[in-house]
Amino acid sequence: MSREFRFNRVLLKISGEALKGTQDHGYDAEAVREVVSRVKRIIDQDVEVALVVGAGNIWRGVMGRSGGMDRVNAEYMGMLATVMNALCLRDFFTAAGVPAIVQSSIGMEPIAPRYDRVKAIRALEAGQLVIFAGGTGSPFFTTDTTAVLRALETDCDAVLKATKVDGVYTADPMKDPSARRFATLSFDEALSRQLKVMDSTAFSMCRDNDLPIIVFNFSDPESFEAVLAGDTAYGTIVS
Repeated sequence: MSREFRFNRVLLKISGEALKGTQDHGYDAEAVREVVSRVKRIIDQDVEVALVVGAGNIWRGVMGRSGGMDRVNAEYMGMLATVMNALCLRDFFTAAGVPAIVQSSIGMEPIAPRYDRVKAIRALEAGQLVIFAGGTGSPFFTTDTTAVLRALETDCDAVLKATKVDGVYTADPMKDPSARRFATLSFDEALSRQLKVMDSTAFSMCRDNDLPIIVFNFSDPESFEAVLAGDTAYGTIVS
């Protein structure tokens, strides 16, 4: 490695919005290439990376529910959208020379094979990027919870949540200029303060299994490597 990293295998959770760039929805090729470039730089330094991507660039379950749709059906649509995003990322990573596979929690053959823990771990050990799609396969669970679940199942050292801000704040820093950033934070404090960076199920699962969460600003080109090295100036470590 070119620098000393604190974590050797991580689960990176990115939003679907990271793929749409300046577009209103869908995909922006340059935005997708930027995601690929930053992740590739980490993989090239021998960090094993699994990835979960949201679906906000295509569909949000809340959109369907607000329009009168059944919640379960709306959330299944979101799961399908994560598969579309995973396929997009796989092709862009492959084009960039990064071997990548997609595993879906929902049966999607021949589009994508079903989630298989053993095969996923073997792929990570071989230096491949593993993209987990389809959420948990069940409604009422967010992709944050999916990220934590897959991280635990594949023995990741940490969950890295890519956001638009450099960590967890006492309030939304985009709306409250007096909001204070945490360098470190306990799970209990995050839950008691009802901080909305990740949902309570994801926080609780990490707390119960001693899996740290790192919240960082993915748009900062230096941040990914910095937080892997444990630098709290670039993100908040929740543990």
